[in-house]
Amino acid sequence: MFSGAHVILYSRDAEADRAFLRDVVGFEHVDAGGGWLIFKLPPAEIAVHPTTDEPKHEVYLMCDNLTETLTTLDKRGVAISRAITDERWGLLAAVRLPSGTELALYEPRHPTAHGKSP
Repeated sequence: MFSGAHVILYSRDAEADRAFLRDVVGFEHVDAGGGWLIFKLPPAEIAVHPTTDEPKHEVYLMCDNLTETLTTLDKRGVAISRAITDERWGLLAAVRLPSGTELALYEPRHPTAHGKSP
């Protein structure tokens, strides 16, 4: 029924954030025209959490080894905006995109669905 998921990051400096994802993170991409890059993401999953606040969406990039990932990104000059914290569900950190937007990273300690066949 579905062939994938399309995630949109709204940015105050889309060109710089696209360059970051292309050049620093190394995500493969296609040019949809006029420099509008669309990036291939690793396998994904979606979770639905209850809230009593206004509904919202969040994006996290999952890592097998968060410490190693942050070390690699630090060596590439990426600003680590949130140091690793140990949450009950995994390790959490964040990096700063060139636009100033924070991008959360985490190493899950719960079972994941992203490797399952459809």
